[in-house]
Amino acid sequence: MSTHSFVSAFIFWLGTGLVAAASGYAIATFGVALKSTLSRTSSSWLRSHVRPVSVLKPLHGAEPKLYENLRSFCRQTHPNYQLIFGVREPQDPAIAVVKRLRDEFPQVDIDLVVDPRVYGANFKVSNLMNILSLARHDWLVLADSDISVPEDYLVRVTAPLADPGVGIVTCLYYGVPQDSFWSRLGCLFIDDWFAPSVRLSHSFGSTRFAFGSTIALRRESLQAIGGFEVLRDTLADDFWLGELTRKAGLRTVLSDLVVGTEVIETRLAELWAHELRWLRTIRAIAPSGFFMSFVCFSWPMSLLGLAMAPTMLNASLAAVACSARIGRFILGRRVSRPSVPWYEVLLTPLRDLLLLAEWAVALTSWRVQWRGQVLHARKDEPTR
Repeated sequence: MSTHSFVSAFIFWLGTGLVAAASGYAIATFGVALKSTLSRTSSSWLRSHVRPVSVLKPLHGAEPKLYENLRSFCRQTHPNYQLIFGVREPQDPAIAVVKRLRDEFPQVDIDLVVDPRVYGANFKVSNLMNILSLARHDWLVLADSDISVPEDYLVRVTAPLADPGVGIVTCLYYGVPQDSFWSRLGCLFIDDWFAPSVRLSHSFGSTRFAFGSTIALRRESLQAIGGFEVLRDTLADDFWLGELTRKAGLRTVLSDLVVGTEVIETRLAELWAHELRWLRTIRAIAPSGFFMSFVCFSWPMSLLGLAMAPTMLNASLAAVACSARIGRFILGRRVSRPSVPWYEVLLTPLRDLLLLAEWAVALTSWRVQWRGQVLHARKDEPTR
């Protein structure tokens, strides 16, 4: 075989492989999305596993919709819970929001910690260390400040902790956009790429995840891994909190509850920087899986493969991939954001192209910027 023939054959089979992989992934994630729309934990089981719980909420500044998001935690149907908010600076504008909530919900047990002490590179973990001293209950819930939740949230996410074999319970999340094109594109990063990837991985038995949207755990589990102290210099503190409990022999539970998170980026530069930080963090946690994640970008991968190997079979596979991609968008819209206009599906090709570009750039460096700090994602494993 001549060199030219070999190269042509290689390109053809590579193109066919790309189309097949993109189609297979799109079909698999569509199937998992369909299954997730039909599952929900029994409410009677949830009510029988209620224990007192302390909610730890580290805050930093006046984020968009901070009042609305924190207010959703004050309206819980759980019969016995404590909210502890923490800030580092006495001038932090989030303090005024907490005081407003105290006045509005006098019946809710709300504490505020103002403590500037820093123990490591991760300011959020330092905040959690300062907050924990006020927690009165042994069941704990950690949730980022930009999360909004339904009224049965605490009942649902803490119930699995009644099983002593469970280490943490965590929640997936959907994007809540600002009135901005780039914010809506950022929501698609979460709803139409990140969440389907996690659900697919979970359907194959993986539990190597934990999300800052929610981590529920028992105090004894936290103490068994060395407390928040072991996470003080990590970037992916949420992931490592789950990973350390798994290494201690405890299970991770992915709740069927999905919560909302604000996507506040309204400019391309802001969105690019945020998503690049996410991607480099994911790369540090699961390098081999991240390297192969290009198959997730259905539109560019299927069309590129078709251009490399233009056959009727590959055209059919590309059509299937793109159809499944659209179907996944529609299912996700029904579950998490029913108010999303149907025509946002037209943004999915652009979303995939931007993700592909970010993925390629994420492979070139480990450097990330987070709240004014420069961290190295590769050096992220905690030490005790």
